[in-house]
Amino acid sequence: MKGILSKIILILSVILLQSQAMSSILISKHHTVPESIKKEAKEALSFYPELEDVEIDIRFKKEIKKSTMQAQPQFWSLLKGRKGRRYVIFISKKIKITDSEFSTKNIPSNIIVGWLGHELGHVCDYQNRSSFGLVIFGFKYLFSEKFIKEAERNADSFAIIHGMEDYIVETKNFILEHANIPESYKNRIKRFYLSPEEIMLLIDERDKKMKVE
Repeated sequence: MKGILSKIILILSVILLQSQAMSSILISKHHTVPESIKKEAKEALSFYPELEDVEIDIRFKKEIKKSTMQAQPQFWSLLKGRKGRRYVIFISKKIKITDSEFSTKNIPSNIIVGWLGHELGHVCDYQNRSSFGLVIFGFKYLFSEKFIKEAERNADSFAIIHGMEDYIVETKNFILEHANIPESYKNRIKRFYLSPEEIMLLIDERDKKMKVE
């Protein structure tokens, strides 16, 4: 029975991957992305050499509530342990912020790189957690604003430690200084994510450690 169930799961996975392949391309042995953002994806991934052998599938999604992108492990891959995990980064095709709507294709390239860098920071964070730990992570993220803040700041921190500070700061400024983005959304960004000032402090700490090493 277990063998039959495994085969069914494998067949369903193949069908799903084939349907995604129509709009995605392989940019490395383990990474697939929509062709329209392959340049940005390659740039963001270049900062994370430790993710070279990690299965990551970047896909467009019609809509993501309260966010522009979302990184998560594929559920069935949690049964395989860290080395066998597969992650999906969803990108909203249209970014709707209260009454304002932005098409992803009209977002500046560097901002896309910054967003992807942040989501790859989540993947790095996930890789440091056990499968059971990721299940607990998911529940906490759903029900605790305090945990959301911790998780999002961790992702920013991973991106900065990997040298993506210019992209991350540019992305923050794009949101905080954009005239058409409502204050309510800007306040959410300020509440849950690192501020540009906090990012600069983290950069200083990183550079000091590099000099000591």
